[in-house]
This record gives sequence, structure tokens and C-alpha cells, in this order.
Amino acid sequence: MTGRWGGVALAAVAGIAAALGQVPWLLWWLVLPSYAGAIWLVAGAPGRWQAGLRAWVFGTAHFLLALHWITEPFQIDAARDAWMAPFALVFMAGGLALFWGAAGIVSGLFSRRALAFALALAGAEATRGVVLTGFPWALPGHVWLGLPPMQLAAVVGAGGLTLITLGLALLPVLLRWRGAGLAVALLGAVWGWGHWRLGQPLPPAAGPLIRLVQPNADQRLKWQPDHAREFFNRHLDLTAAPAERRPDLVVWPETAVPFLLDDDRGGLRAILAASGGTPVALGIQRTDGLRGYNALAVIGPGAVGDPEIRALYDKAHLVPFGEYIPLGDAMADWLGIFSFSPREGFGYSAGPGPRLLDLGSLGTLQPLICYEAVFPYFQRAVGRPGWMLQVTNDAWFGDDAGPFQHLALARLRAVENGVPLVRVANTGVSAMIDARGGVLAEIGLNRMGHLDVPLPGALPPTPYARLGGWPAIVAWLLGCLMLFRYRPVKH
Repeated sequence: MTGRWGGVALAAVAGIAAALGQVPWLLWWLVLPSYAGAIWLVAGAPGRWQAGLRAWVFGTAHFLLALHWITEPFQIDAARDAWMAPFALVFMAGGLALFWGAAGIVSGLFSRRALAFALALAGAEATRGVVLTGFPWALPGHVWLGLPPMQLAAVVGAGGLTLITLGLALLPVLLRWRGAGLAVALLGAVWGWGHWRLGQPLPPAAGPLIRLVQPNADQRLKWQPDHAREFFNRHLDLTAAPAERRPDLVVWPETAVPFLLDDDRGGLRAILAASGGTPVALGIQRTDGLRGYNALAVIGPGAVGDPEIRALYDKAHLVPFGEYIPLGDAMADWLGIFSFSPREGFGYSAGPGPRLLDLGSLGTLQPLICYEAVFPYFQRAVGRPGWMLQVTNDAWFGDDAGPFQHLALARLRAVENGVPLVRVANTGVSAMIDARGGVLAEIGLNRMGHLDVPLPGALPPTPYARLGGWPAIVAWLLGCLMLFRYRPVKH
């Protein structure tokens, strides 16, 4: 089909084009040709190791562009960390692409290599979402986020979107022009169904009025004593801002305050004074003995007027190298490498796992701290909530693609589960998201402000909420049965 190194170069071009389908670029019309080209290149490689190399290069180029924002945390303390940024991006892109390379190698074992690679890549992406704590970011199916085909996630989830995307890209490779026409027709049908679903009425917004508070605190200054007080006062001022109707709940972002939950009741009293006694949900750090936690606490006035903690959640899915360091003591002692997010530079402990918080008249919510909203399994690990609440500090992600990709993934979780999601971010984007993933109101990136928005209603449980990923798994297994009808290649 093409020369040894020519095929590798074309795979890199296809990877870059495929990444341009991701948020924030959303050049969706590049997506199917890019994946079709990659499938064709891998299937035509001279041997399974060359197939693996082409697939790995395709994935590496894709992740280099799609995840280029991963260098941003290294710029917070540039004097200490900036030297690591290019290495982190290259190693992360190349490491994640190993899953794609493995799919290419596996495809070389079969006579129908194109079908084998599409199926193996779908399986590899599902595996990438769970292995080594998982990182299901920039999946092939994520190219539809914010577009009508995203609504299909209510039926098949993110994994199903990936399988469908690869299946559509496979058709032109297998059936040439007939396959291309069929892929366009099927995409049109999915697009039309998504438009139809978006046009259906949503339940009335009869829920509580929620105030979203976005202080726009620069991460470089956040923990410096003078600025920490300034940022805390911003939270207080935004919380106390007048309104025609008093909110029923105020929400602050992740790690919003410069004190620990267990150390400063004076700070909690100041928060409740600013809210006029309205309950406040806020991201806050806390300790328990020698362990530290990244937590979400809901506070309200107690029986004698002092603050009481009405609900508490400790973040369960921590960010490797961000909130904890694997083999952390050895990494700190031997290499001088510490995690980024904790205030003093050391790691958090993980909470016991996903849970629901019953807030009485405010309903039952599932708390999500930062990138816990990236994991679809996280929302299905507990009973169905009335709504989801994500608090995050996207200042770590910079000003480019990262915050917008993170927001899009939160919208996908709302579509999958059919429940609204309240998102409050330190620097943005804070948003009220309805049960079909629509953004009803938002505070833009790098802006300070507040929003008072009624909580939208939830839809009946979606097929994905009831069945999870099983429809996609069954479809993938049927594809594998088709594959095994053909004799494996002998080497």
C-alpha cells in the first residue's frame, strides 16, 4: 500500500487530524476520514510489528495534540517544574499510545486486519479507561461532545460512542465507496436522532435555586498568604451578593479556602455569615490523623448557631502525580519529586469511594471532585442521584483546551445518566448543565462572578443508566465472533 516509513508518516498525519475532532476544535468532518485512513494503514502494514508501529505513531500524534494542555501544571512553579513539561507530554502521549500500538499488533494476527484493528482499538480504549487508575480522556467517541451524536451516549455510553465511531470509519475500508456512502447515511441518521432528542421537552426546573461562585483565583498566587485572604474575601463577597430571591444552596469550587476543615471554625462562621445562613457546599482540605483529604463539605447553621457539617465527601479517585505520587516517599526522598495539587506539596489519601449525599429538601446528589467526572463507572457505582455536583479547580489546566475538554466530559456524564449536573470551577468554566448535557448558564473561563440558577429536572433513567456498558460490550463481542470466522494469519 505504501512504503515502510511513508506509512508511519501518514499515520502521524492521521493522528493529528483525528485529534482536531476533539474539543475545542470539533472539526468533526475530519474524524471519520482520519480513522479510516489509520485503519487502512494498519491493515496494509507489512507484518504485525509494523502494524503496531503505525498504530502507535497514530496514537502518539493524536495524544500530543489532544492532550498538549498537560504541560500547564508544570508552569505553576516554572522555576521548579518547567523542565519536566516536555518530558511529561511526550511520555504521556507515547505511553497512552501503547494501547493503540498493542491493538495494531493484535490486528496483525488476523486475516481481516481492518476489522481486527477497529475492534482491538475499541477494546484498548476501554482498557485505557481503567488500567493504572485509568485515563479515559480524548477517546475516539469524544469527538461528538457538544454535537447531536453525543445524545447516543444516553443509550450506549462513552464506550459505545467510541465503538460506533470506529465502526463508521471501518465501513469505507471494507466496502470502499459503498461503505463511505453507508457511513455518511448512518451518521446522518444518528445526527438526526440527536437533533430529535434535543428537541424533546425537559422536565420543569422545579428544583432549588443554586448559586455558583467562581472567584477566578490564579493558581500561582492561590496559597500565598496575602492573596489567599483576597481570594477568600472574593468568595465571601460573591456569596453575599444581593438577589431577588435568596438561593437555597451556595456552591464554592474545589479547595476553595486557605484553611483546613478541622482547624478554623472562624472561617466557617464567616462563610455562613456571608450566605445569611444558607447552606454552602465547598471544596476544602481536611486531615484525619496523619492523613489529608481533598474533600467536599456541606455546611449550615447548627442548633446553637455554630457551623455544622451536614454532609462530607472525600475525593476517592485521585490524580496520579497530581494529588499523590505512586511510591511517594521514595520519589520524594530519592528524586525530589512531589505532587502538585496539595497545598504543602505532599499527597492526599483517597476516600472510601463514590457515595450519595442526602441533603433533604435539596435532594440527593452525587459529589464529584475535579476529574472524577471523567470516569463513567463512577456515576454508576452508587444508586441514581437526583443531580450531580462537580467542584473543580481547572486553573491547573491552563487557558487552552483542557478546561473546555473537562467541561465537555461533565456534559457527557449528564447525558449518560439523564440527570442535571452543577459544575463550579475556580477559574471556569462554571455551568448549570441540564439532563441532556445542555449548558443553561455559565461563567466563562478566567472570569469572576456568580450565577443563581434553578436546578433543572431529571429525566427517567436512560438505557445507559439501567444497563451500563452492556449493549456496547455485546456489540463488540458480536464483532469479535465475526472476526473469528476467519482463519488467523500464520507467521
